[in-house]
Amino acid sequence: MASMFRSEEMCLRQLFLQVESAYCCVAELGELGLVQFRDLNANVNNFQRRFVNEVRRCESLERVLRKYEVCDRMIGHTVLLFLSGYKQAVLEKLEGELEEANQNLQALRQNFLELTELKHLLKKTQDFFEVTQFFNAFTYYTGYYVCFAFHRFIAGVIKRERLVTFERLLWRACRGNIYLKFSEMDTSLEDPVTKEEMKKNVFIIFYQGEQLRQKIKKICEGFRATVYPCPESAAERREMAAGVNTRIEDLNTVITQTESHRQGLLKEASANLWAWGIKVKKMKAIYHILNSCNIDVTQQCVIAEIWFPMVDTPRIKRALNQGMERSGSTINPILTAIQTKLEPPTFNRTNKFTAGFQAIVDAYGVGNYREINPAPFTIITFPFLFAVMFGDCGHGTVMLGFALWMISNEKYFLAQKSDSEIWNIFFSGRYLILLMSIFSIYTGFIYNDCFSKSFNIFGSSWRVRPMYNNGGWTDEIVHESGVLQLDPKTKGVYSGNPYPFGIDPIWNIAVNKLTFLNSYKMKMSIIMGITHMVFGVVLSLFNHIYFKQTTNIVLQFIPEMIFIISLFGYLVFMIIFKWCRFNVYNVQDAPSILIHFINMFMFSYNDATNPPLYEHQQEVQTFLVIFALIAIPWMLLIQPFIIRAKHQKAQNRVRKRVSSFNFGDICVHQAIHTIEYCLGCISNTASYLRLWALSLAHAQLSEVLWNLLFTLGFKMTGWTGLIGIFVFFAIFAALTIAILLIMEGLSAFLHALRLHWVEFQNKFYSGSGSFFTPFSFKTIIERKEE
Repeated sequence: MASMFRSEEMCLRQLFLQVESAYCCVAELGELGLVQFRDLNANVNNFQRRFVNEVRRCESLERVLRKYEVCDRMIGHTVLLFLSGYKQAVLEKLEGELEEANQNLQALRQNFLELTELKHLLKKTQDFFEVTQFFNAFTYYTGYYVCFAFHRFIAGVIKRERLVTFERLLWRACRGNIYLKFSEMDTSLEDPVTKEEMKKNVFIIFYQGEQLRQKIKKICEGFRATVYPCPESAAERREMAAGVNTRIEDLNTVITQTESHRQGLLKEASANLWAWGIKVKKMKAIYHILNSCNIDVTQQCVIAEIWFPMVDTPRIKRALNQGMERSGSTINPILTAIQTKLEPPTFNRTNKFTAGFQAIVDAYGVGNYREINPAPFTIITFPFLFAVMFGDCGHGTVMLGFALWMISNEKYFLAQKSDSEIWNIFFSGRYLILLMSIFSIYTGFIYNDCFSKSFNIFGSSWRVRPMYNNGGWTDEIVHESGVLQLDPKTKGVYSGNPYPFGIDPIWNIAVNKLTFLNSYKMKMSIIMGITHMVFGVVLSLFNHIYFKQTTNIVLQFIPEMIFIISLFGYLVFMIIFKWCRFNVYNVQDAPSILIHFINMFMFSYNDATNPPLYEHQQEVQTFLVIFALIAIPWMLLIQPFIIRAKHQKAQNRVRKRVSSFNFGDICVHQAIHTIEYCLGCISNTASYLRLWALSLAHAQLSEVLWNLLFTLGFKMTGWTGLIGIFVFFAIFAALTIAILLIMEGLSAFLHALRLHWVEFQNKFYSGSGSFFTPFSFKTIIERKEE
């Protein structure tokens, strides 16, 4: 039970492990996830630590596994999730075989590409020469065609998108002394490296002279055009084409066999890929931990310092013994206590329900070691204050359905591991949303508000008919008057008993509804806010008692309580007293609490228009103000002198300078704390009025949406009204979700967050501690996967 309201009690131990068993023991502690290792080599460069070579090897293995994953995705294999006993040698062997297979396959595909291009080139050049010979035989003008037999030529293949620029540059560089002929290849080719589709053209260039040949070759190289040898005679071309076809068929067979061998290697690796990845991550994490440990001078013992919860000591010893047995060592690990002045890390155990609330607290700041944890109280107060601002039965029901949907499907969503940050925020706070929705429904019943309308479950306590009998109302007066007032003094108008639960539904149709609800919600906000702050101050008492800070109880807690109770506690008393003393029959005679509270500080009691609430009110209020004023120097002046006296006493006892002490700094710190608390009580009380403001805004927005949409829809008749009501409802539902649930809900959430962080937690919560970050394989693997 203590660990629920305070962080776990931690201990620092020195751990001695045999070098042979250190790896297995650290691995067992990683599986347990309850030990935080201190870095004993913080001043040593990462590249100079003992196990840096092992870490580099693990990083190399991770690179190999990533390569396997890429290849595995390329061939579409499914990774089987089971552990394997393969060792590093097997992985290294598979790596070498896969690398060799990939290189061979790439070389074969490159050769296949070249042969395919040569095949198309020989076919296109043969077609070109046949056309040329045909025109030489039947054309009277033989200019170009006859002279082809006497020109030399270069044939090759170039990418289609480069052809236009290639042709223009050839024409200009060779001054028009060449003849270029090209033709598109019928089929697309595949790049052996990138696997991208390529479209190419076959070209043949006729030229004369060695200088033109050199220019043409350089231009081809610049455009990455592939030049192939092409025989001049048709017989040689046909013979070469036949040889190329034969080689392509043989190469297809070899590529198929090589691909089959490669897929076999990938299947063998993919069956263990996931398990190998997990093992490599664990190995790397273990060696990082070992790098933070020391090795004794004999090089036989690993020395570590670890933080862990005291209640888990038996589990940790059991894990260390299991690691020793796994390694085959016969020497038990040794745990020895260490005396230290370091503040232990803060560890609050959570489950899936409390984790969201603890995250809200930790977002403000991690609590100091063993100070009161606000999370258990936040479980109730946070959704309740949210609901005070958001209170609506209808909106709360919609939110409740959303929360129940997430909770009922949480196993499915946890397995999905979504990458959406917004969705993950909502899902991690599903239980928080559940409580917020339940409290919103509750406060909605208190406000008697459901989509801006009221329930009349128990029947109103107000009656209209008695005003006809005893109040002088007539039908003419009712029809002619715009506003009518029910007089509770008239017999039978008010039953004398308030509505059993929540606000009377008659206020929903009252013209002065806003005036009544504003007064009610404003006073309710003040009562809740001051109660919340006083509770925070009371929690500080438990911190002082636990840490045995007797002077803080006398010089801090008591004056703080006197100050807040004398002024703001008295304000709450006046509100409740006025509610109890005055009712609907004598409400006109009720004095103003605001005027009384102002006059209390002004010591002004001569206002005849504002009678006192009770007898001897002047004496009581004067006493409370003086008592509150006494509490200010009580907090401000006494504490620094007591701290200085304790310091001098300690210094005289040891007869040497204990530590640096600056009395001025102590006085300034105490003055800041006193001013912050006194002014904070005023500003924080005003800050709680946001409960009233947001509740009012939410109710008014809800009413505006209803009046703008459904009022128009209900006025329509016939088929138009039937269709219109569906259209208006769709618009109403969309705007309700977008504005009132999402925007207003987020606003109420943030305001509730501020009320807890600033107004509540600053009374007792320091929030300057450090997280407990245990060495956990589960956390490391989840972080890697993200």
